[in-house]
Amino acid sequence: MPFFTVILPLYNKENFVRDAIKSILNQTFTDFELLIVNDCSTDKSVEIASEFLSEKVQIIHHEKNSGLAATRNTGIKKATSNYVTFLDADDVWKPHFLEKIFYLIQNFPEARIFGTNYEEIWKGTLKTPINGSELLEKNYKGYIDFFKINLKQGIYNHGSVCLHKEVFEKIGYYNESIKFSEDLDFNIRANYHYKLAYDKTPQMIYFMQTENQITQNSIENKTIPNFDLYENWTKTNPHLKKYLDFERYVLGKRLKKNNDLRWKKMIANIDSKNLNWKQNLLLKLPSLVLNSLDKVKLLLLKLGIKPSTY
Repeated sequence: MPFFTVILPLYNKENFVRDAIKSILNQTFTDFELLIVNDCSTDKSVEIASEFLSEKVQIIHHEKNSGLAATRNTGIKKATSNYVTFLDADDVWKPHFLEKIFYLIQNFPEARIFGTNYEEIWKGTLKTPINGSELLEKNYKGYIDFFKINLKQGIYNHGSVCLHKEVFEKIGYYNESIKFSEDLDFNIRANYHYKLAYDKTPQMIYFMQTENQITQNSIENKTIPNFDLYENWTKTNPHLKKYLDFERYVLGKRLKKNNDLRWKKMIANIDSKNLNWKQNLLLKLPSLVLNSLDKVKLLLLKLGIKPSTY
């Protein structure tokens, strides 16, 4: 049995998937299996992925296009190892990612979630996001409170986290009915029940598509997480309420920009004390102004300047 199962969801990524697979196969820690889950790609993605088939690389095919959550769940159910990690087909790992995760597993036995920091590529330039990791000491490795520190961009990325199978057995899989921000829902459930061990050094690279970064992944007509389901959990985790309100703010603002009336319900339970002055102000602005601000952000992105997201 391999130590890790790596799951690579695949849907129409012919221009990126080769580099993603190579970054997995070039890991310094080599005891893993790679499960590529094809969600009915219509381009040459599968043809390219097939070049890498071997005893440790398999391709699993969906009979119908089912979405990212279902694709990840397929991989989880097929995994033969106790430790499961993911990489999207348009991102890459640095060579020591699995080695760093293995170190966390060996040295922080109370954890069942293991994550590293990551970098983003903006117009060919590597940047470390402002995601709370800057509050940690240099080269930090250890336990962190996900809800306390994770009030900006994600402290880890969906491609820089590993979970013990026990997590899925306890909390279930990704919610396949959620079609937007399914990661948020899963992360809340996982981090409420289990400890997170974290390595501050970036071990994964996330490719940003600057030409449509603000507008991509449309939220229109998509099922979104219901954060109210977890409100009772805030009684036993003092930092969870602030985290939920922050995510309500992020999604509520996005819904408002789309003139989606769900924004009112999304922000209804926010305690304004849990947001900063800028966030409270932005929620009060009309959608026209919010969309105008996005146009300015998009212009800055094209110039290689990343403005504050939140």
